[in-house]
Amino acid sequence: MSKEITSRQEDYSQWYNDLVIKGGLADYSAVRGCMVIKPHGFALWENMRDQLDKMFKATGHVNAYFPLFIPKSFLSKEAAHVEGFAKECAVVTHYRLKNDPNGGGIIVDPEAKLEEELIVRPTSETIIWNTYKDWIQSYRDLPILVNQWANVVRWEMRTRLFLRTAEFLWQEGHTAHATREEAIEETRKMLDVYAEFVEEYMALPVIKGIKTESERFAGAEDTYCIEALMQDGKALQAGTSHFLGQNFARAFDVKFLTRENKLEFVWATSWGVSTRLIGALVMAHSDDQGLILPPKIAPLQVVIVPIYKGDEQKAMIANKVSEIVKELKELGISVKFDDSDNSRPGWKFAEYEMKGVPVRIAIGARDLENNVAEIARRDTREKKSVPLEGLAIYLKNLLEEIQLNMFNKAREFRDSHITEVNNWTEFERCLDEKGGFLSAHWDGTAETEELIKEKTKATIRCIPLNNNTSAGACILTGKPSTQRVLFARAY
Repeated sequence: MSKEITSRQEDYSQWYNDLVIKGGLADYSAVRGCMVIKPHGFALWENMRDQLDKMFKATGHVNAYFPLFIPKSFLSKEAAHVEGFAKECAVVTHYRLKNDPNGGGIIVDPEAKLEEELIVRPTSETIIWNTYKDWIQSYRDLPILVNQWANVVRWEMRTRLFLRTAEFLWQEGHTAHATREEAIEETRKMLDVYAEFVEEYMALPVIKGIKTESERFAGAEDTYCIEALMQDGKALQAGTSHFLGQNFARAFDVKFLTRENKLEFVWATSWGVSTRLIGALVMAHSDDQGLILPPKIAPLQVVIVPIYKGDEQKAMIANKVSEIVKELKELGISVKFDDSDNSRPGWKFAEYEMKGVPVRIAIGARDLENNVAEIARRDTREKKSVPLEGLAIYLKNLLEEIQLNMFNKAREFRDSHITEVNNWTEFERCLDEKGGFLSAHWDGTAETEELIKEKTKATIRCIPLNNNTSAGACILTGKPSTQRVLFARAY
């Protein structure tokens, strides 16, 4: 099975594609730039979605749904927003097809042109703030804490499964507040929710920071982000939370009556994560044998494979396994007993290893006699014989150990790939030879930021929230700098 996967050292990009497809997460579709999320991949997304949804609701948010189509005039109301998304928009111009009278097959009916063209949702700020205008009249209507789970379309030119597709699944929170301070607090709170989820459930350490002006979300005053590091030394933006100020309230004339009977514009935030997180999981944890999934969000945590000769041995093993399965389910552990006859145990072992199941159990007739089972953990590939007595509790603890080990391993890798550099020669050398995050001084200008990007393809990933504010000199221009920022090449 492992021979079907290109090694990371040989071709990291192909390795990633091999894992996504052969690990059963997704497949290419007939539509350019779009993907089919397969059952294994969608089950993983469901686990991530369900946990995030609980966390959103625990912070007072509720779910709603808004239209997929947005009138083109809505986007033009916020200048920075439309400029940021204009090149990625899919546009609906007609609403009917017909048979070509000249025998050319099915054509667009020229008489069915829309009075106003519709944009297929790239993000929902405009349609939502047009709606909020009807929902908000006074301070009593605030705050509005709404999230929606949806799909969006951004017509990407270069696509990669999960990481960058023309259509993807995500959630987008859109909140409205009476004060600037409350909106900023919301922005930071949701960033913390994302960081907690990614670290605790995805076992992936992140750096919390703020984007530079040129990297922030179109239409935002500030964009906060969490940045993660992949095994090839490239960064990946894992989530963003935006302080929108009053920009969208002004664009859509959303005002409220304050406690002092004054009319003021509403303050806004938006925040989101997407199925790109699945791509992050693959790249941060997996190996040349297949996926490695964190137990807390793995669709299947434990698989049990019987090894037998004849129906009598199979029945004996099945009888014992039924007890184990019952105990595991009572502990909230997802488990599968694969007693199918369509493949040999060795093939099953390779298949579940490829799909990243955290723990595999093999039980044969001799194991029953000795009252033991062979336990194989996916993260280290270690195997050991464990007594059947107390096995369920052992596995519960093992899953917790695997989750922590995955996080610690990823954190150790990340921390060993954060390098302070103090001049341009060091910057270029470390970027090419080591990769990862480079902590360096920058003079604060967009011109220097763009020039560094042109020269090296490295961008400022964030200004860390817990930043080193010591003075220094910009690595490129030598001009004064008040703080270090994190550069990296990124997805």
